[in-house]
Amino acid sequence: MATQSATAQPDAHRPTAATTHEVMIHAEGVTKTFGHGSSQITALDNVTVDIRKNEFFTLLGPSGCGKTTLLRLIAGFDLPDAGQILLDGQEIGHLPPYKRPVNTVFQSYALFPHMSVARNIGFGLEMQGRPKSEIKDATEEMLALVQMQHLAGRRTDQLSGGQQQRVALARALAPRPKVLLLDEPLSALDLKLRKEMQIELKRLQGETGITFVFVTHDQEEALTMSDRIAVMQAGSILQVGAPKEIYNNPARRFVADFIGDINILDGDLDAKGERVILPGGASIRALLPEGAARTGRVSVAIRPENMNLTAPDAPEAALTGRVTNIVYFGAGHNVHVALEGGGEVLVRRAQTDAQIGAHVGLSVPDAVQVLVD
Repeated sequence: MATQSATAQPDAHRPTAATTHEVMIHAEGVTKTFGHGSSQITALDNVTVDIRKNEFFTLLGPSGCGKTTLLRLIAGFDLPDAGQILLDGQEIGHLPPYKRPVNTVFQSYALFPHMSVARNIGFGLEMQGRPKSEIKDATEEMLALVQMQHLAGRRTDQLSGGQQQRVALARALAPRPKVLLLDEPLSALDLKLRKEMQIELKRLQGETGITFVFVTHDQEEALTMSDRIAVMQAGSILQVGAPKEIYNNPARRFVADFIGDINILDGDLDAKGERVILPGGASIRALLPEGAARTGRVSVAIRPENMNLTAPDAPEAALTGRVTNIVYFGAGHNVHVALEGGGEVLVRRAQTDAQIGAHVGLSVPDAVQVLVD
């Protein structure tokens, strides 16, 4: 998948190659710029990433970070200025899009409104000159895969947004590409349907065994579906890992701040670089990613659900402060606490009897994640 390597990433800054037998896509030193002179923009800056066979890999990041550019380079819609891209061990830079074993699903599904669902699904195979019997069999297989056999004869302009997306997916999967690229295909759907389609996409990937490369700026979407995630910023991949790894052990400040809610506190590493002294005086074991400072002032990341409210004089109270706000969000409560000595943290609990204005203590995990920057 990507750096942190498509396998494991010992270095959070630099992806490493996965072993050849498990890699579907390998991008090495890929750079892409747009414009000239003072208006030149570097969309990708020396990106190296591996994407494994039969995995759901997500490129996650804010608008303009380079994720769609990387997708377009894999598809062949653009060419890199430097570096190379291998697909299943073969260099594909010289191949036009239609000769690459890759299909793409875009935000706009680009279906043919005058054609039936079945004709839309089989259209790509028709253009390839496949035998009619093969087209019929593949179309029926795809209709069953996306559970739309009962709508085979309906025109696509008579379908809902979710149904249209299923047709677009079936059409892209019908030729059995080695890789399916998905450029924010859920962005036009309402929240409930988007969540349903997240599950559907993951099911389709698992059943077909095709490598899915998914682009999104939605952190929850990435965490829900992905086998691994590459977090991107300003044309670079900052960290690659499984959803739990990215969420629980972010190596960079940007990754920690971009994925969900996070409390970032300043502390001091002890002389051995093994423990962090928090503002309240508590000594907490430090989790140090590759490249993090081994001494001096550092920033640490603590998820809101990993903190708890206690009495201010309790032994486990690493920090103390005063409750400034309590927000109920259905599944629980967000408790905002202004720390003594400055700063504020968020504590997330399913139930709480805290009151605004109360003086409270805060317990923290047995180990805290130190951030590289």
